[in-house]
Amino acid sequence: MKKGVLSLALAMVFGVAMATEPTVGDKKEVKTESSTITWKAYKVTGSHYGTVNLKSGSLIFDGDKLTGGEFEADMTSLVALDLEGESKGKLEGHLKSEDFFSTEKHTSSKLVFTKVKSTGKNAYEVTGDLTIKGITKPVTFDVSVYGSKATASVKVDRTAYDIKYGSGSFFENLGDKTIYDEFDLVVDLEF
Repeated sequence: MKKGVLSLALAMVFGVAMATEPTVGDKKEVKTESSTITWKAYKVTGSHYGTVNLKSGSLIFDGDKLTGGEFEADMTSLVALDLEGESKGKLEGHLKSEDFFSTEKHTSSKLVFTKVKSTGKNAYEVTGDLTIKGITKPVTFDVSVYGSKATASVKVDRTAYDIKYGSGSFFENLGDKTIYDEFDLVVDLEF
C-alpha cells in the first residue's frame, strides 16, 4: 500500500513538474539573405539612412501565435545608402568608429525577445533585450506577422548604449551639428 501511495505521489510530482515546463514551440529560422534591417538617423540639418545585415535570427510560434525571437546583426556590414563616393566612405567609417558603434571591438548586436503580447490579429507588442556595444537595455516595439513575413519598427536611444557623439543631451553649443539621440530601425523578415 505504501509503495502504491509513494508511486502515485512521485507520478503526480513529476507530472506537475513536466506540465509546468515552458514549451519551446515551433522555431522558424529567418532567411538572412532576403531579410533587411534599415536604419535612419536624424540630425538638425537632415538625416541619413542605410542598412545593416542580419547575421542570424529565428522566430518562435505556438501554432500561429508569435511567442519569442532572437536575432544577431553584423555591425561590420553597416552602410549608408543616401550618400556616394568620399562622403559615403567618411560617414560609414565614422559610424563604425569609437564615436558610434565601435565595430572593430563589437562586431555584432543582438536582440532577444523577453515578452510578447498579442494586440490584435497578426499584431504584437514585443519587449526584448537589445545589446549594442556590449550594453544590454530593454526596448519595446510593435511586430506584425503575415504568412512567412514579419515587420517591426524599433526606436532606439543611442545614448543608452554609450553612443553620445554629437548629442545635444550631453554637449552644449552644437548648433546645426547636433545629432538626435534616437534612431529608427525598420526590420523586414522572411522565414
